[in-house]
Amino acid sequence: MSLTENTPRTGRPATPARRLRFTDEHGRRIRTWELLLRYVLLLAVLALTVGPFLWQLSTSLKGPTEDIFSSPPAFLPSHPTLHNYARVADTIPVWDYALNSLKVAAANVVTNCTGSALAGYALARLRYRGRRAATLVFVLAMLVPAESIIIAQFTTMRELGLNNTLVGVVLPGSVAAMNVLLMRNAFLNLPYEIEEAAYVDGANAWQRFLRIALPSVKGTLAVVAIFAFMGAWDDFLWPLIVLSDPSKFTLTIGLNYLHGTFADDERLVAAGTIISVAPLIVLFACLQRYFFRGVGEGAVKG
Repeated sequence: MSLTENTPRTGRPATPARRLRFTDEHGRRIRTWELLLRYVLLLAVLALTVGPFLWQLSTSLKGPTEDIFSSPPAFLPSHPTLHNYARVADTIPVWDYALNSLKVAAANVVTNCTGSALAGYALARLRYRGRRAATLVFVLAMLVPAESIIIAQFTTMRELGLNNTLVGVVLPGSVAAMNVLLMRNAFLNLPYEIEEAAYVDGANAWQRFLRIALPSVKGTLAVVAIFAFMGAWDDFLWPLIVLSDPSKFTLTIGLNYLHGTFADDERLVAAGTIISVAPLIVLFACLQRYFFRGVGEGAVKG
């Protein structure tokens, strides 16, 4: 075969195909083994975080004739059924417990969003004596373990006559220090020129807060709402201490309170777990667009 047969008609020698190059967010080249290692680690983390939930979901869909302790374990149910969810509702008043949890979580979201926004704006924008000390108090409050003050909280609720009430469950967590600091940092990241223009136009502090500052930090408000809802919905220790009337139990207590009933059938435990987790998944799915934007808004400012 002659040289002219291997040469393109343009007369230029054939160039070898370029190898694909992968780069990171900073434009630096990533080697193939590094990229594979990253994906392996991501898959491992995904398996550790999502794997237990998928296994509980699979167990909750298995019928009474399927062996959930088989070796090797069968991940996919051979005959999926929703009968276990109906059995949970027949065994305990799970929907009443879920309604109580929803009341507590909704109240916690409203109080945290309102209180954190007001306190965060006051710490970030208003000028008054003791502002730095007030910010330090919120930072120090995050360092105090909740278990160390739970007896004082219980005594306070008893003196106020709020034991065995849903209000007593909501009140200690109505405004979280972390949420206040998130809102403070979000307001600090806003340009001062916007509010200065409104101040020149005669807007007072409330008008600047409601019409200018608050609409600009919707993402951080979504983060606060998600954290507040998750904290109230998943809380177990404090409702267990405050509540004694079974009709006022939250979902986490209700499922654990009758755990002896579930002990002989893990399918019911799995179904109850899915019922308790489903609202959190729905909430995050609805607010995820604002959540990731809010993480950047509430980042710690140096």
